[in-house]
Amino acid sequence: MSGLVDRRGVLALGVGGASALALPGLAQTAAAPLDAAIDEIVRNFMRAFFTPGIGVAIVRKGEAPWLKGYGVRTMDRPGKVDVHTRFGIASNSKAFTAAALAMLVEEKKLGWDDAVTKHLPEFRMADPAVTAMFTVRDLLVHRSGLPLGAGDLMYFPRSSADAAQVIRALQYLKPVRGFRTGYDYDNILYIVAGVLIERLSGLSWRDFVTTRILQPLGMADAVASLELLKTDNVAGRHAKLGPPVRGVGPLKVIQPDESPLVDAGAGINASVTDIAKWLDVQLALGTLPDGKRLWSKEAAAEMWKPQVITSSSDGGTELNPARAVIAGYALGWGVQDFRGRRLISHSGGLSGQVTQTALIPSAGIGVAVFSNTEDGVSGGIRNAILDHLLGVTPAYDWVASYVARNKLAQENAVASMAGGDAAKPPEGKPSLPLASYAGRYRDAWYGDIVVSVKRKQLHIDFVPTPQFASVLEPWGTDSFRTRIKPGAGEDAVVSFEVKDGKVAGVRMKALSPLADFSYDFHHLDFVPVRRGGYAVEPAVILR
Repeated sequence: MSGLVDRRGVLALGVGGASALALPGLAQTAAAPLDAAIDEIVRNFMRAFFTPGIGVAIVRKGEAPWLKGYGVRTMDRPGKVDVHTRFGIASNSKAFTAAALAMLVEEKKLGWDDAVTKHLPEFRMADPAVTAMFTVRDLLVHRSGLPLGAGDLMYFPRSSADAAQVIRALQYLKPVRGFRTGYDYDNILYIVAGVLIERLSGLSWRDFVTTRILQPLGMADAVASLELLKTDNVAGRHAKLGPPVRGVGPLKVIQPDESPLVDAGAGINASVTDIAKWLDVQLALGTLPDGKRLWSKEAAAEMWKPQVITSSSDGGTELNPARAVIAGYALGWGVQDFRGRRLISHSGGLSGQVTQTALIPSAGIGVAVFSNTEDGVSGGIRNAILDHLLGVTPAYDWVASYVARNKLAQENAVASMAGGDAAKPPEGKPSLPLASYAGRYRDAWYGDIVVSVKRKQLHIDFVPTPQFASVLEPWGTDSFRTRIKPGAGEDAVVSFEVKDGKVAGVRMKALSPLADFSYDFHHLDFVPVRRGGYAVEPAVILR
């Protein structure tokens, strides 16, 4: 579940079997002067990327929002995207969690620099010294020292874990850098932030965000969790499932797979009509249209203040003329330069959808682009719209840029897979009889897997994540690959560490070079629990 990192690691373009989609009629509101320019931008991207549907919101201070839906909610079905179609905004939800905490700070229920253990005594990181120093602010800014996507497999895709288990698991996640020494994007600490909001307010994160933010803003289409969505006007989910790997191939309809456990980091579902109201209150520094405040100017400034550097460069390139010289992460927002101005933005990625929100406060403009595919089309549309609103000349061909980047990334991915599904596995073979690999194995933060022999073939069950159940096919020396049901998750390479003729441990990595970082198989380190485990027992996850 990505945020500032593109969901698939590339901006996927259809390969093999994809065909252009017809773009049915448009659903729109007023603000005709922008129609022709924005229509051209969006339609050009949709044709190039075979995108079923897009929603766009543009806000400008002192003007009514510009809202429009394009295409269809789900391909090969008649329902059109309109200005009330709900999308999962994914990690754009993080800014709502930051705002909720800002409101509690202003109510003096906590401070940004309070130790987390002051309010959540059960909070533990791997290093007791880090635990003692860890503040509320640290929960939001991705400088914990944990690796990219650490712990995401506990709750993405949907699993049996709960919030208490997630908090207990933190102490077993291994850092890859020193505390506050750099940036690695995570979701797990936003789950902790959601628990903190509940502990201090007496309301669940869902109820707090609904009653204190969504309702006062009049975000009538929005809900704080996919579980609360009760309408047919919902954007479908689409992905390229291969072959040879996810991220390439023809577009397919897939089903949502996020857990409600991630609501505080990725749970909100909203329409572009809703998100325009959110962008408006951001530009107004917390002030509602009736003059009332959700938060103060000081709180707004705090939420937009960069806390950690995320990247630096020499600036624009041929394929990305707006590349930031310096970028940072604030409280639920990314902050960087864009065309010589400050850009406040975030992205959000779920299985089958990617969304963007962006603000340029100095110009008084905000843009949101929602897409119902996993590729990077929403980011390209966002950039092209920002260029148009800022009057950038000469106009840059963002479509060609994104097509070129996608083509290069996919060629590299396909080459790394040596051709496709029928490609010859790496050299090597199992060194033990299949029965010797069977057993129950445990990772300290994730839980258990069970490897068994069925009909003379190895099988694997991921106890917390049943949809990963799969056969295991030989894939090199003492290694096997999964065949997870298409659309149910990324495949993994499962490697057994063999010592003295016995399995001493199990490590994994995602098979696909395009796999989303939330499939953090590479953070797992399983040790044997029981030999010869042919039946799946109840989960044992850090009880």
